[in-house]
Amino acid sequence: MNLFAIPALASAAYQLLTLIAGVRHLLRRRYPQFTPPVSILKPVRGADERFAAAIESHALQDYPDFEILFGLTDPNDRAREMIEALARSHPSIPIRVIDVETTAANPKVGVLDQLAKRARHPYLLVNDSDILVEPSYLRQVIAPLADGKIGLITCLYRGAGGSFATRSEALGIATEFAPSVLLARLIGVNEFAMGSTLAFRAADLDRAGGFAAISDYLGDDYQLGKRLTNLRLRVELGAPVVATWLGRGDWRAVGSHQLRWARTIRVSRPGGHLGYAITFTLTWALLAAAAGNIEVAIYCYAVRVICGLAIAGLVLRDAESLAWFWWMPFRDLFGFAVWLAALFGNTVEWRGRRLRIDRHGRIT
Repeated sequence: MNLFAIPALASAAYQLLTLIAGVRHLLRRRYPQFTPPVSILKPVRGADERFAAAIESHALQDYPDFEILFGLTDPNDRAREMIEALARSHPSIPIRVIDVETTAANPKVGVLDQLAKRARHPYLLVNDSDILVEPSYLRQVIAPLADGKIGLITCLYRGAGGSFATRSEALGIATEFAPSVLLARLIGVNEFAMGSTLAFRAADLDRAGGFAAISDYLGDDYQLGKRLTNLRLRVELGAPVVATWLGRGDWRAVGSHQLRWARTIRVSRPGGHLGYAITFTLTWALLAAAAGNIEVAIYCYAVRVICGLAIAGLVLRDAESLAWFWWMPFRDLFGFAVWLAALFGNTVEWRGRRLRIDRHGRIT
């Protein structure tokens, strides 16, 4: 057995562990009904082609008492018209548009800070403006918060794209990112959260310093999870899998997007970023094959493909990623290149701005 066969086999073992983590998630505890009043906070900047459907899905929640607050920083934002149309279509639901001025380094968090102060209810839910949800979403996400030891609920998500590059990104979310999230929780790494869903108590947010305490961080979702964990509260992975629209961007846009994610992870959790090297099974398999151990290489990558597709199909129910399984080797090489690039540099591109981040993840 050559030198590279050992990390290749270790990477294959990692993939098998993600499958175990996926099964564990499917067998997770079911919580009884708990339906306190909820304020949904949605910071908005612009509107993509599926924005109307995304916000409509929130208005169609099978939930007794909730409001939706949209925060806009641009009075002429084209999203305003769609939000006002939503409010007219659902007059029984309190839907408010709040114009916000903010000087926060992270404008999204600056908007959330203002929305949280205007929220009427003791439970808050935040997600990105392009998130599409099922009618039972709010019930399933809020129910675990009946347990006073749980401080935040976050959710997995699947992507959909309208270009070759963004479909490739969706494949990476389903077969690389989601498995890593599931395994992290299996081994007890649970202080992080994802912007796809953040549900928590307003009182706990206040105890953690409010949104103002994280308004200069790029990885605001991670920082919120970390601060609530510091209060000795748990971050749990909720039952729903939400959907996000990745647009029709080209490879440069996708690379920039993924590099921002990777560098944010590196500065937020340096050890986690370095440890992520074990996930690149194809890279280790190719090195093992180049050193002459073809059988190990084939076995390791077969395990990677099977486990990745199992998570995509069984946990995320992502039919599009299953159809794109043939592209996985190329997507894996692209992901490895992004990981390497994230090891160096401290700038990212976000919403047309080029930002510098310090070693703690703050926007400087």
